[in-house]
Amino acid sequence: MSSLLEYRLLSFDVYGTLIDWESGILNAFQTYLAQHNASDKFSRKHLLEIFQGFEREQQAKTPDMLYSQLLTAIHPLWAQELGLPLPSAGESAEFGRSVGQWPAFPDSVNALKRLSKTYKLLILSNVDRESLGQTLAGPLNGVHFDTVLTAQDLKSYKPDLRNFECMLDVVKSEYGFEKTQVLQTAQSQFHDHYPARRIGIKSVWIERSGAIMGNQAEEIYDWKFDKLVDMADAVEKEL
Repeated sequence: MSSLLEYRLLSFDVYGTLIDWESGILNAFQTYLAQHNASDKFSRKHLLEIFQGFEREQQAKTPDMLYSQLLTAIHPLWAQELGLPLPSAGESAEFGRSVGQWPAFPDSVNALKRLSKTYKLLILSNVDRESLGQTLAGPLNGVHFDTVLTAQDLKSYKPDLRNFECMLDVVKSEYGFEKTQVLQTAQSQFHDHYPARRIGIKSVWIERSGAIMGNQAEEIYDWKFDKLVDMADAVEKEL
C-alpha cells in the first residue's frame, strides 16, 4: 500500500460524504409524509431505496437536467410509488430547493480544514451550482475548495466516466497533477469508487456507517475510513 502523502489532490463527492444527504432528503420529505399521516408508515431503508431508484433513472434519462429540477421531477413519482396522494407542484418545487439545507456530517468542516493543509481540495458533485453554493455558504461554510465541478458544468451525472475524465483534464491543466496524484474521496461505491477504479484513479472510501444509498455488493477502495476525521488523523500521523 502506497502512502497517502504520495497524492496531491483530493476529489470529493459532497452529498453522502461531507453532507448527510440521506437525512437531508428524508427531512425534506417528512413534511409531506406528516400531512398524510405517514411519518411512521415506512422504514428509512424502504424510503431511500425507492428514492435512489428514481434518482438513478432520471439522471440517466436527463443528464443535462439541473439536480434541483431533477428532485422536483421525482418527488411526485416517489409519493405515488408509496401509494400516497400526488403532491402539489409547489410542494415538489420546495423539495427540489431543499439541498442547501441538508446538514453536514459533524466532522466534515474540521476534517476538510485539516486536509487542506496537505492537499488541494476539489469538488466533483452531481448537484447543480446554485444548490451547491447554498451548501458551501451554509453547512460547509469556512471551507475553501480550490476547484468546483458539478453535473451542471459537465452535462452528465456520475457514475458517467466522462465526469472523471473531465476532472482529470482540469486537474492537469490547472495544477499540472497527473492521475496518479489524485484520490477520489467518497462514500458512494456506485457513484464514485466503481467509476474511479474503471478509469484508474485510486480512491478513499469514507464509509459513513449506516449509509444506504450508493452501496454495491462488492466494495472497492484503496483506503477505508469510517469518518473523514479518521482520514485527517491518518494523514497527520504520516506527517
